[in-house]
Amino acid sequence: FLGDSVLSIVVSQYLFKHFTHLPEGELTKIRASLVCEKSLHVFAQKIRLGDAILLGKGEENTGGRTRPSILADAFEAIIGAICMDGGMEAVTKYIMGFMEERIESTKSNFRNLDCKTHLQEVIQKTSKVPLKYAIVDEHGPDHNKVFVAEVTHDGAVLGKGSGKSKKEAEQNAANDALERMNQAKK
Repeated sequence: FLGDSVLSIVVSQYLFKHFTHLPEGELTKIRASLVCEKSLHVFAQKIRLGDAILLGKGEENTGGRTRPSILADAFEAIIGAICMDGGMEAVTKYIMGFMEERIESTKSNFRNLDCKTHLQEVIQKTSKVPLKYAIVDEHGPDHNKVFVAEVTHDGAVLGKGSGKSKKEAEQNAANDALERMNQAKK
C-alpha cells in the first residue's frame, strides 16, 4: 500500500518537473506506464529480489520466485520500507535510480505525445491564425525514409523535426516549437 503510493508520488513529481509541455492526461498515461507491474517486475529482477523472498511451499513449487505479480508487490514493499526508515529523500533517490533509466529508454515513446494538439492550444490563446505543417525534406531509401517537417505560424518557422513517418516528423516539429517557446520564457 505505502510503496505503491510513494512510487506514484515520486514518479509524478519527476514527470511534472521534466515534461512541463505535456497536458495532465498525457502525464497520467505516462505515469501509469512507468509504475506498472511490468516495470516493477524488471526492477525486482535487477536486484534479484526473487532469491531473497520467503515463499510457501505451494508458491515455491509453482514458480513464485519469478512470478511478476509477486516480485512487483515485493518491490513495492521495499519502497515502503525505505520510505519508513529513510524518509522521502532516501526513497526518491532509490526509486529514481531505477526510474530515470526506464524513463530515458522509453522517452521517445512519450516525449512527443500529442505535441501538435498542445502547440495548437498554446497558439490559439493569443492568435486565430492557424499553424501550418509542411514536409520540407525527405531522404533515405524507400524502406528507411526519413521525413523532415517544419511548423509555421503566420509565416514564421516555430520548429523543425524529423521522423520515420510524416506524422512523427510533424510531432517532433511541434515538440521543437514547444521547447523553443519554453526556452524563450526563461
